[in-house]
Amino acid sequence: MKRWLNLLFLALLVSGIVLTGCNNGDDGNGGAQDNSVVIGLNNWAENVAVSNMWKVLLEEKNYEVELKSMEKAPVWLGITRDELDIAAEVWLPHTDKPLMDKYEENLDMHEIWYENTGLGLVVPSYMEDISSIEELNERKEEFGGRIVGIDPGASLTSMTQDAIEEYGLEFDLVTSSGPAMMAELSKAYKDKEPIVVTLWNPHWAFSGYDLKYLEDPKKVYGDPDDIYYMTRKGFEEDHPEVIKWMNNWQMDDETLGSLMATVKETGDPAEGAKAWIDENRDLVDQWLK
Repeated sequence: MKRWLNLLFLALLVSGIVLTGCNNGDDGNGGAQDNSVVIGLNNWAENVAVSNMWKVLLEEKNYEVELKSMEKAPVWLGITRDELDIAAEVWLPHTDKPLMDKYEENLDMHEIWYENTGLGLVVPSYMEDISSIEELNERKEEFGGRIVGIDPGASLTSMTQDAIEEYGLEFDLVTSSGPAMMAELSKAYKDKEPIVVTLWNPHWAFSGYDLKYLEDPKKVYGDPDDIYYMTRKGFEEDHPEVIKWMNNWQMDDETLGSLMATVKETGDPAEGAKAWIDENRDLVDQWLK
């Protein structure tokens, strides 16, 4: 009898070990599978907004998400080195072509989520008597010979340096960051002072202020782009469900504009993104099918 009880105990013990082993790897999004995701972002209004939006959405799906903020070129490098998993914003076929040509062998490009962007040199609309980049030199003193730009590694910065050369502008491009550029624009706009900045759409500035692009007859800034997202090599194999969700992702001026506005109004990107998601649950549920 004692021997039979010992055998029964041993059988139950082995069964428990087997069942425990079988349960590993079957916990929601994969159990033993690594559910950490690192998103690289730039400090640009739309990039901050959508990166935080995806952080909230993926965390709802039990992913552990980290956001890493850096300039544009380091984001591409981080993707190719497998230090980042996702970057939400790639402008093609024009703006980010130099980076794409350099790194395309070592990353995966995915679907378009926003169509028909714009970028270039922008002035407040109250500056009624200037409409073209070609007219800037005539107003050099009024502008202080300065174009207020964003981070040095941005494709927009490189294109603006090309524009200065192509149009023979007697201006200095002052690089800083997206928020620093917006701070200067906001101050000048409030005081109705002359200012020319590098800017792009989608951006909340165009709903917050009355602005206009300077005409670019030489097409230095090119034709409109679409915005894609990219991932490191192998991310799709590791997390096919994330790629499925993100490939369903589509935004337009209204939806992206409202997201950026909510993020700006709350002053906290994560809280703003969460508030927007709560208000647009039907839309995001379509993405997460």
